[in-house]
Amino acid sequence: MRLSLKFGGSVLLCAAALCIALTGPVAISGGSAHAGGTLEERKLPMRFTWVACQPNCRGWVGAVGIVTADTPKEFDEFSRTRQLGGATVVLDSSGGSVNDAIALGRRWRNLGILTTVGTSIDPHNGDRAQVVSQAYCESMCVFLLLSGKTRYVPNGAHVRVHQIWMGDRADDARAASYSAQDLMIVERDIGRLAKYTFDMGGAGDLLSLALSVPPWEDLHELSREELQLTNLVTTDAVAEVFSPNDSAATAAVADASLKPVQDRFVSEAVSVEKPLPAPKVTKTAEALVPTGGVAVTASTQPQR
Repeated sequence: MRLSLKFGGSVLLCAAALCIALTGPVAISGGSAHAGGTLEERKLPMRFTWVACQPNCRGWVGAVGIVTADTPKEFDEFSRTRQLGGATVVLDSSGGSVNDAIALGRRWRNLGILTTVGTSIDPHNGDRAQVVSQAYCESMCVFLLLSGKTRYVPNGAHVRVHQIWMGDRADDARAASYSAQDLMIVERDIGRLAKYTFDMGGAGDLLSLALSVPPWEDLHELSREELQLTNLVTTDAVAEVFSPNDSAATAAVADASLKPVQDRFVSEAVSVEKPLPAPKVTKTAEALVPTGGVAVTASTQPQR
């Protein structure tokens, strides 16, 4: 039998903040635009969608939800009919299974995937394909972000880390009992995660920050300085992960606080809904189903 370890996670409501954009049909916005449904989706097993933005850019993969034992296989099915080499994956996830996230991350690195954090908005009625930057990448999602050959985190995105813990005991971790077998499993998977982190080009600081936060504390949100320190960010240019099809047509990029660099700069890509207050952080983890802030019902009987 098998016992899955999970990183603790949380689900927070999105709030509108800033707008980043690039010239062409792709826009990155700080608004909550049409993205309310992703709050519930982030609690469910990860699903993959292809967001097309032809003819001016290639499109990208939206990856929303928690990593389960089925996620690597489902990505294989998703990629079977698509050419995903060098594609961009946009993450909005509360984490999930340690070993299955590692397996998925290695698949992405082998494909030369580029990674970022956001909520994908499919175009409707001639609208632009959009990415809302106000999204969350928590726990094992952070290590999926690390798998990108190029990695971009927009201002407004939340990247948060936590310790590995036994999934079925994270709700009341200090009151639970643990066997020598449990400790062996935790230490084994920390070793696997450490090897993966260095294989992906991450820094030991990432492991140090994550493994210092127990499940009874709030997740630690990485600052811009920590994103650099841990090697989670490799570029500050959104155009490096959303490049146009025509390499000669270089996209113009700017923060919302800066003046537009071209007339075509999109300063208000989407309508912004009134931001909702974030609830208190909850940290849950199930033995067989990954964390997501709201626990998915699963048996607490450890399997190995």
